[in-house]
Amino acid sequence: MEQRKRLRALVEAPEILVLPGAYDALSAKILEQAGFDGVYFTGYGQSASCLGAPDVGLMTMTEMAERAARTAAALTVPLVCDGDTGFGNAVNVVRTVREYERAGAAAIQLEDQTFPKKCGHMTGRQVIPAEEMAEKLCAAAAARRDPDFLIIARTDARTTLGLEEAIRRARLYAEAGADLLFVESLESPEEMREVNRRLPLPTVANMVEGGRSPALTAAELQELGYAAVLFPVASVYAAAWAVRGLADTLRRTGTTAGWSGQMMDFADFNRLVGLEGVRKLERGDLSGL
Repeated sequence: MEQRKRLRALVEAPEILVLPGAYDALSAKILEQAGFDGVYFTGYGQSASCLGAPDVGLMTMTEMAERAARTAAALTVPLVCDGDTGFGNAVNVVRTVREYERAGAAAIQLEDQTFPKKCGHMTGRQVIPAEEMAEKLCAAAAARRDPDFLIIARTDARTTLGLEEAIRRARLYAEAGADLLFVESLESPEEMREVNRRLPLPTVANMVEGGRSPALTAAELQELGYAAVLFPVASVYAAAWAVRGLADTLRRTGTTAGWSGQMMDFADFNRLVGLEGVRKLERGDLSGL
């Protein structure tokens, strides 16, 4: 797919790639229309929007792949997808990679947590043996049919096993076939710089509002050596804040009039979701495709 070649070029470019998180197809479309070159399909956000539940390994592979397909279909920019632990061992990872690839993802992120996993900024996470994760990554690399489908290897070892073990694992994962490396929950800019100095592949940063890592700008992260940065949960937090505020106002006043300046109206929203293209098709005008 052209989006996969585009993603590889963006990762290799000098400027850091900013990937905001989408929790559904609509939020992904909004992010693309805002001008981002790619979108991140956040497992945290999928669990919240699909189940109304925390990111603790409740979403199944088929649920995630189906939602990824719907999200990718709404976009023209690359979609980088959270694949959690691969939903099992190396055999499960093979199917996961192929289902995500079939869904239209440009990349899959796989992590070395035990199952059920947790959000990477929650405490209580445990990791599988590094060698087991390396086997899963070897299987992932062998399973993909498109060589431009990128594999992002994430380690959650920093919080429980320390920085040195996290770096050791990331280097092992590079040897196993990963295309990008993601050391989760680093706790200072100094740790981030050290990770980037010692790893042999492009790296991914993760900015979670209120999480374990310091809040840095994309420019600051680029200076530290990152190739890409995720802002995975900002959109779901913003949406939750807005809907709660709207609900409080409606419950208190019996009208949404007080929120008219903080929401799209009927016409704006129809433009966002492409109603005019549908109207053209109804008139036999194929330029709406």
